[in-house]
Amino acid sequence: MKKNTIMIYGINTLYEAIKSKIKIYKIYLNKKNNKNNKIKKIIKYSKKNNISLNEIINFKKIEKKNHQGVFAIIDHIQLLKIENIIPMIYNSGKIPLLIILDSITDVRNFGSIVRTSACTGVDAIIMATKNSVTINSDSIKTSSGGIFKIPICKEKNIIKIIRYLKSFGIQVIAVTEKTDNICYKFNYKNPTAFILGSEQKGISKKYLSLCNNTVKLPLIKNSLTSLNVSVACGAILYETIRQRLIES
Repeated sequence: MKKNTIMIYGINTLYEAIKSKIKIYKIYLNKKNNKNNKIKKIIKYSKKNNISLNEIINFKKIEKKNHQGVFAIIDHIQLLKIENIIPMIYNSGKIPLLIILDSITDVRNFGSIVRTSACTGVDAIIMATKNSVTINSDSIKTSSGGIFKIPICKEKNIIKIIRYLKSFGIQVIAVTEKTDNICYKFNYKNPTAFILGSEQKGISKKYLSLCNNTVKLPLIKNSLTSLNVSVACGAILYETIRQRLIES
């Protein structure tokens, strides 16, 4: 495989890659699936753009993956700088909605967060260059192609980024069970960035000290003590969408 390329697999993932216009080098598929409308479009796209299309029946290399008879070699996912994105959001007239991930290393959690973020109009996902998930085939698959729809920013200094966001009038809110503030009592119609921490360590104190507020999702008495981070992300994002769309 070429340097700075990545393998992706699954019909929806490849279909979203095509729609995003990312560089695709090779496509491998089992043509027995050619009755699928998306497969037909993939074949048509590959012919139109002179992409190497290879028929393959043996998927041993990724037999444990949910490949659906399709995989491809694409260009690497380009990481962006949040400083270049914020002015663009404001210039477009949109109210910024951002996610900051603190030490999220689980591929499936990350993929689910990306997928939900893409569905709810999040403008960018920010995470540290260290102690963060690697963007690979599994995280792309878990995001169901959502990673092609949303900017991913890896930053060396998250403290600096939090201060930068606040300087642009963006409220930074930590979603953590270590607070008494129920999330439904807060206003997310204004520019907002949510911080989500790992299930092992939560959000670090150095980030919490910089936040405008901390909020938690309510749990039934005597239930488990916390939610999966990707579930928490979905719940807080849909509360934000409810406020912005229904109450606006």
